[in-house]
Amino acid sequence: MKIRLFCAGLITVFSLPTFAQSYQGNTSIHSFNKAKKTLERQVYHDHRITLYCDAKFDKNKNITLPNGFTTEKHVKRAKRVEWEHVVPAENFGRTFSEWRDGHDSCVNNKGKNFKGRKCAEKMNNEYRLMQSDLYNLYPAVGAVNATRSNYNFAMLPSSRSSFGVCEVKVQGRKVEPTVGSRGRIARTYLYMEQAYPRFRLSNQQKQLMSAWDKQYPVSEWECERAKRIERIQKNRNHIVFERCEALKAK
Repeated sequence: MKIRLFCAGLITVFSLPTFAQSYQGNTSIHSFNKAKKTLERQVYHDHRITLYCDAKFDKNKNITLPNGFTTEKHVKRAKRVEWEHVVPAENFGRTFSEWRDGHDSCVNNKGKNFKGRKCAEKMNNEYRLMQSDLYNLYPAVGAVNATRSNYNFAMLPSSRSSFGVCEVKVQGRKVEPTVGSRGRIARTYLYMEQAYPRFRLSNQQKQLMSAWDKQYPVSEWECERAKRIERIQKNRNHIVFERCEALKAK
């Protein structure tokens, strides 16, 4: 949008930020299903490794678990890869009225009103864009994704691994991720806060993510992943981009 100001015979033209410029988030992928297929086919096609456990998977979602992986829950889901929202959909979804309160058009085939994720997905395009943001989606062992649920990340020094050799700890609605995943998780959280003004980290979460960002630098794969997503989604993860530029300058 352009604004013209007339002052003392002069005309000044300046541009107000558009949705894409001001939010710097996803404005091109509106479907969560499309996002998952795009990641598998165009981003992870030659790097099919899960976020937490470094488990390999193929194009048919079959997963090869590391020796020593164990799970007491969601055993069937341990056999397949799933695409996890690192920032859980509920964490930003509950900022939408359709998620919290529902909508007159959110009625099932039995005439009952519903709310939550299904209603937000049905009625709100901004929610659909946030839900489908490729930067926030990572492949994960299904059982880990299910157990992690929508819990916040934290350090749990007194807890034991919930998955054997895959050292993800889950206790009291808190999750400590594997060492190798912490930097990527942190930069995803920081990106989501930067890209979407309606999403805000708590002070505690901001401190943790900032610390992990510094402690666990970007890898070549994280930089390549971000480049691929930028080409597809047409927006930049400035957090990762800046870390990758600094890495190249060393």
